Amino acid sequence: QHTVRFHVDDLKSSHILARVNDLFLVWLNKMYGSHGEVTATRGKSHEYLGMRFDYSVPGRVTIDMSDHMAKIIKDFPFELSKSVPTPAAENIFQVDPTSPLLDQERAEIFHTFVAKVLFACKRSRCDLQVAVAMLCTRVKNPTEEDWKKLIRLLQYVKSTVNDVLTLRADDLYIVKWYVDASFAVHPDFKSHTGVAMTYGSRVPIAVSRKQKLNTRS
Repeated sequence: QHTVRFHVDDLKSSHILARVNDLFLVWLNKMYGSHGEVTATRGKSHEYLGMRFDYSVPGRVTIDMSDHMAKIIKDFPFELSKSVPTPAAENIFQVDPTSPLLDQERAEIFHTFVAKVLFACKRSRCDLQVAVAMLCTRVKNPTEEDWKKLIRLLQYVKSTVNDVLTLRADDLYIVKWYVDASFAVHPDFKSHTGVAMTYGSRVPIAVSRKQKLNTRS
């Protein structure tokens, strides 16, 4: 089996025989080399779309986005001195209608940094998904309350900046899905769904999102 993953003009190609990847590289240059040489990197460690894949331990892959997370903290223009144990407090789904709106500058910062963390939480930092999912619903008109929630999220990111995701499978023929929901927790009474998929160890697919429809309990 020759597996190729596509992302625009970036490819990640793998095969049990190295020669198959050699032939694939020759074919790519034959087809598209006139637009620019197609180059390849090989080995146990690969940089791909802001992620570092490390295959040095047999049967495992480590997905490291610590550089991306460190840059988020470095670029954030406000101090993050406090350390917190979780990315979100118990009031993550609560919205105070009396909380004043952010000024234009901080509203733009809010939107930018929620998007930056969203990029990471969908890849190597699924522990951030609940907080990010909620903050994504607040980017249009963020308030002072939302700002405090973003600050807490980034404080947690700062204290866990070097955390990485390690994936392995116990059995590729046994797939387990875990699904749950919190009923009517959003201000518009919509529910929130959480999903995790595993091959027996670790979670390669995790979902945390607001439901689109109001449903009965």
